[in-house]
Amino acid sequence: MSVLTRKQIQESITSGDLRFTPAVDKFQMQPHAVDLRLGYKFLIPRNWTVDEKGRRAIKVSIDDIDVHREQFDEIHLQPGQYFDLLPNEFVIGTSLERIEVNAMNLMAILFPRTSTNRRGINLSLSGIIDTGYKGNLIFPMKNEAGDQVLRIYPGERVCQVIFQKLDDTLTPEEANLHGVSAAKYSESGSQGFKLDKDEERELLVNGKLDELKENYKA
Repeated sequence: MSVLTRKQIQESITSGDLRFTPAVDKFQMQPHAVDLRLGYKFLIPRNWTVDEKGRRAIKVSIDDIDVHREQFDEIHLQPGQYFDLLPNEFVIGTSLERIEVNAMNLMAILFPRTSTNRRGINLSLSGIIDTGYKGNLIFPMKNEAGDQVLRIYPGERVCQVIFQKLDDTLTPEEANLHGVSAAKYSESGSQGFKLDKDEERELLVNGKLDELKENYKA
């Protein structure tokens, strides 16, 4: 497995093996990575509600944002507006770019930029972007700069993605198979995350890990 250089990334974009919408600019192109910019959409978790039982804590889940939409306040900023990240506040940001990994022998790994971390923003991500992925990405963000308010702007470069070439080419069916089922996301990317398989979650919740391992041998 090898890491793509700037030249190889540009060639992959030209050929359509990789696609960014909007297109990346020169500031984003690194020697062997691409910086991603922060988008205009933010999700702020709601941690409590009032119902017939009283003031009740909400257990926030980001596994499936569409299902748990009521647990978030959704904010869409306009060009020129900023977002104040309050002390110790946790929010979810989104990437400005929609990414398409069209080549069946490419995958990517996502890392926070060190400049983002140095500001006191904990960008809790380092994850895999799968072969065949199409969509925007989500960024869990937390202000860990003490009592300071951190002002962030849509368009800031907050993380970077490294593209790697696989030793073998996957078929679309193989690329879409995660565990025993299809991918947890749809064509809409971060807007279509799905919970892990119900069978798996039920076994885990009930402490039946041994049964899971026995019934689902690889």
